Amino acid sequence: MKRSSFTFRLFLRLLPVLALAAAFPWYLAYWLDHGWLISAVSLVVLLSVMWWSLRRATAPVRSLLRALSGTTSSYRDGEYNFGVYWPGNDELGDLVKAHRELGDVLREQRQGLVQRELLLDTMVQNTPVSMLLLANGGDGIQRVAFSNLAARRLLHNGWKLEGQRMQDVLQTMPVELRDAIVRGGDSLFAVHDEGSDDEEDEQVYHLSRRNFHLNGRPHDLLLIRLLTAELRRQEVQTWKKVIRVISHELNNSLAPIASLAHSGGELVRRGKTERLEEVFATIEDRARHLEGFIRGYARFAKLPQPQLQNVQWLQFLTSLQHQIAFRMSGISDELHSRVDIAQLGQALLNLLKNAHEACSEAEPPNDDVEVRLTRLPQWLRLEVLDRGKGMNEAVLQNALMPFYSTKRNGTGLGLALTREIVEAHGGRISLQNRREGGLCVAIFLPIA
Repeated sequence: MKRSSFTFRLFLRLLPVLALAAAFPWYLAYWLDHGWLISAVSLVVLLSVMWWSLRRATAPVRSLLRALSGTTSSYRDGEYNFGVYWPGNDELGDLVKAHRELGDVLREQRQGLVQRELLLDTMVQNTPVSMLLLANGGDGIQRVAFSNLAARRLLHNGWKLEGQRMQDVLQTMPVELRDAIVRGGDSLFAVHDEGSDDEEDEQVYHLSRRNFHLNGRPHDLLLIRLLTAELRRQEVQTWKKVIRVISHELNNSLAPIASLAHSGGELVRRGKTERLEEVFATIEDRARHLEGFIRGYARFAKLPQPQLQNVQWLQFLTSLQHQIAFRMSGISDELHSRVDIAQLGQALLNLLKNAHEACSEAEPPNDDVEVRLTRLPQWLRLEVLDRGKGMNEAVLQNALMPFYSTKRNGTGLGLALTREIVEAHGGRISLQNRREGGLCVAIFLPIA
């Protein structure tokens, strides 16, 4: 048994001390009978022997405790290359084994942590995103606590930035980047090459800023990402899509026009002029459709900045009811905003027209189109609701994108133009299906 083993071994080591302690009263009585001097000398000798025997008996245990204390201090300092040995197979042996296993676990965890730190540092240093960590000192001065390679190349010609005052670093930055950082928050900005007037030399960046506390001190993390290549790739893809849409629409209109013109010529040559009116009417219809298509693109591409003016919402919506039918109720006379009446009116007419088309395609068809207006703490929520079929997930995700349309003759510009108008007013637009069926288009406009 392990426990009895250690106790028995300790008992054997302390046996001489116990024997002297047991004989101490007899020695004391004998020495008192033979004089005080001999008694005092004998007592000192006896106590010395007992003290030496006790220290000799407990020396291995005290040595083990010192070793355990030393290894614990080494663990605290991050050193795990020390071990403790105990020859006995007893309780102290179990303690030493547990201590050794703890050291092995800590060593493995430390090695894993070091590897993860190396991996993280490699990723951070080699990412194309410029990272700048700013620490706010107790003196109110903001200094650079960390910068990766991309940040050093972008802001300091590859030299280290750690420890420098952010105010000094700002003076060496391009003015566009400096203004974006001073403004705070996230932003998109372009940096122009001072030695070139070519727009191709313009570099577009996205700045993201996050605040947090580290070791009780406020820190700012700046992430600066170069978007020029991605934006140019997206620009090329957009132009390709525009060209495909325009080519498709032109072919759909010009091919019938050419065919009908040829048929009209044949009818004239044969003297059958009674069908020319039908031919010319079809040509006019396709030409007007093409004209409307081109006009829609031009309006989308040349949308001017909104000219804001005060509008009283009840009066404004009532005027729209004279152009297209819809229901509204509970709109207060006190609700007003500063908007571009012409642009926002066109946007709402687009939404109301889409709502009526959706209701006409429902089963059964209906004309249940409603407009609701709600005042929120910081927004004015304007909803256009219908009882159509709604939209599936794919259509909901792409409906606001330019040139996306599920209609056979649609241009994909109605909702996109509405979105441009709303965002130009500092607002946002969202689409969601109604629980009872139909679609809800919500416009959020900032309260003046």
